[in-house]
Amino acid sequence: MTQKSSNHIRVGSLIDGHGGPARKKQVVVVESGYIVDIYDDIAAEKLPAELVTDLTHCVILPILIDSHVHLCMSGSIDQEFREKQLEATYEELVPMIEEHLRHHFSHGVLAVRDGGDRSGCVLRYLEERHDPSALPVLVTSPGRAYHRRDRYGSLIGVCPEDDESLLQAVLRLAQPTRLIKVVNSGLNSMTRFAQQTEPQFSRQQLGELVSEAKRLGCKVMVHANGEDPVRTAIKAGCHSIEHGFFMGRQNLELMAEKGVYWVPTIYTMKAYALNAEHYRASIDVKVVEQNLAHQLEQVALARELGVKVALGTDSGSIGVLHGESMMEEMKLFMRAGFSLAETIGCATKQGAQLLGLTDLGTIEPGKPANFLVARGTPSQLPRKLTYLETMYLNGQPSQAYRRDPDYTTLRKFEGVAFSGKVRY
Repeated sequence: MTQKSSNHIRVGSLIDGHGGPARKKQVVVVESGYIVDIYDDIAAEKLPAELVTDLTHCVILPILIDSHVHLCMSGSIDQEFREKQLEATYEELVPMIEEHLRHHFSHGVLAVRDGGDRSGCVLRYLEERHDPSALPVLVTSPGRAYHRRDRYGSLIGVCPEDDESLLQAVLRLAQPTRLIKVVNSGLNSMTRFAQQTEPQFSRQQLGELVSEAKRLGCKVMVHANGEDPVRTAIKAGCHSIEHGFFMGRQNLELMAEKGVYWVPTIYTMKAYALNAEHYRASIDVKVVEQNLAHQLEQVALARELGVKVALGTDSGSIGVLHGESMMEEMKLFMRAGFSLAETIGCATKQGAQLLGLTDLGTIEPGKPANFLVARGTPSQLPRKLTYLETMYLNGQPSQAYRRDPDYTTLRKFEGVAFSGKVRY
């Protein structure tokens, strides 16, 4: 236990990602980049100084995971800019994608699940350019999402041809990914409270797709708001519901029963409310605030029912900034009744399970020593995550994570090696 190759890291508090309360005064033992033991800090001061790293002024927690982002979109509130980015070429979007990944990294978000783009640019970027040893953020992407003709979804995907089914469209495009995104409802109304839309695809069409996806080892994520669109997706066997506004108690109970994940993206609605002055003609602030309140009620109910909830921000939506919005979403989870530790569990363990990232999610023996370090105590979270002390990757403080003194600009990456596979 006291071999020279071991590093005994003394921490003030440890939140392990399993959802339980923070454990005070712990020692994390690291060997060859892996955690081999965690024990109460009783006699660590008796260890030789060269074996000990002192982080007793800090709290550590697992690497964060954002389970719903749009890397091809910024959180800009400028409508003209938002329209231009939808028409941007792949070469124009690459610098934006990389900048967004840097924003995630600077806030301790080292794994993201993209929600799709109309030209499949993120998937192309992952195949052609993304180097997680140079920009250490793991990315999962479905490429283009699928929506029904003349229904919502063209900004993130494509629709089947007139003579083909949803499954036939997916097989025709044959995107090189193990994640499929389907849009099965419209957006939430910002002027009429709880307005719902009809499902875009039938249970039969979704079911055929899910059956084939399982055969191919793929997962199906479904954008769905409202009772019928969500119920159709759940009964068809989808793996996760994205957004899920106004889906109701029965659907939540069904999700708990079937083990379907939910990514509620609560902050999108608060961001609309905060930026309503820029969209006065299309937004009724009272309705937006009602939408937000209702979603918070549903998240509280999901906690009570035992639904698997993963934290996702929908960053790239209006006013939802990459990286930074992770903290805002966490605050809303806590407002809905989740404890700090439970919230962090949704942003770590639940996200890792949803994305299939076995090396991430928790701090425990047998896993790579990847974790965030925040100065202070758990009571100062999630605020302190906005300016981390450092992060450990494979048992070492990341040299990439160095900020300028004013804490506004992340310094250049320096080829950090980050264990784990990119799951497309």
